[in-house]
Amino acid sequence: MQKSEFEYVRNEVLRSRDHLEDETVVRAVKVQSDIRSFAGSFLRGSGYIEIPPVIISPLTDPLNHPVIDPRIKSYGGDFWLTKSMIFHKQIAVQSLKKIFIMSPNIRLELEEKQRTGRHLYEFTQIDIEALNHSRDQMMALAEALIKDVIRRLKKEDAAEFRYFGRTLPDFAEKFRQVKYLDARKEYGDQFEKAISESSREPVWIVDIPLEAREFYDREYEDQPGILRDMDLLWPEGFEEAISGGEREFKLDRILERVRKKGQTEDQFRWFIELAKMGIEESAGFGIGVERFTRYACGLDRIEKVTPFPKVPGKVSL
Repeated sequence: MQKSEFEYVRNEVLRSRDHLEDETVVRAVKVQSDIRSFAGSFLRGSGYIEIPPVIISPLTDPLNHPVIDPRIKSYGGDFWLTKSMIFHKQIAVQSLKKIFIMSPNIRLELEEKQRTGRHLYEFTQIDIEALNHSRDQMMALAEALIKDVIRRLKKEDAAEFRYFGRTLPDFAEKFRQVKYLDARKEYGDQFEKAISESSREPVWIVDIPLEAREFYDREYEDQPGILRDMDLLWPEGFEEAISGGEREFKLDRILERVRKKGQTEDQFRWFIELAKMGIEESAGFGIGVERFTRYACGLDRIEKVTPFPKVPGKVSL
């Protein structure tokens, strides 16, 4: 190991030790632990089965924005680190009906994302999917989950919230909905930031254009190019909380959507083979655990909610 590399490693180890001794981090990790516990309890009580995560696979989320995409070659094939379990959810739900996963995701974001305060390249999503469910049903589930978790946090983590000087609100019965194109027309390209900063309640962004999302989400049959998707924004400028929608399940529409996105059937042959055998419709979403914790604690940087933060652009322990 060269001297400069040794110094970097030593400094990172020292930084990690100091980070773990920070009372803000310790208390935020406690809150995050409870978010995981309370969300899992809520979902099990709602009839959802927890399944284990997939860490590497020949099939993972293509995403709709650039990331570094490392490949592992083994057993005569290619594996990818899981960026999300979107395809595995759609496969598993065919038999298990209602599922959730505490899913570690690896997304090696571009270095510029470190400026946002809300991006990590290693994080956990609570990934949820239900067979023969609609977007509206999943939005109702998400609202109920968030309100139940926050209710329990306020009771069980009162000492932590006193430390943070944070008072969590009791949200309205239904979260407001805004169509994506209407939001962009009113606020411009940074509409998510503008809406989040001006809101005191979570806000749904619905009916998202095809170019803004991946191929696997379901298109309105009477509105070509518009997807039956939704994103939830945290209020107070904390931005994205949830992303999800209904899934394409008909083979011809899946193939059409792959072509529309400029992708190839070979990229997704594992999923396409399943679709050829026949799959039923489903819907679901993912909610970021670290982002939920950051919002709950009212923290400026997402690194403060996890013991070993992976900040874009940095080699970290």
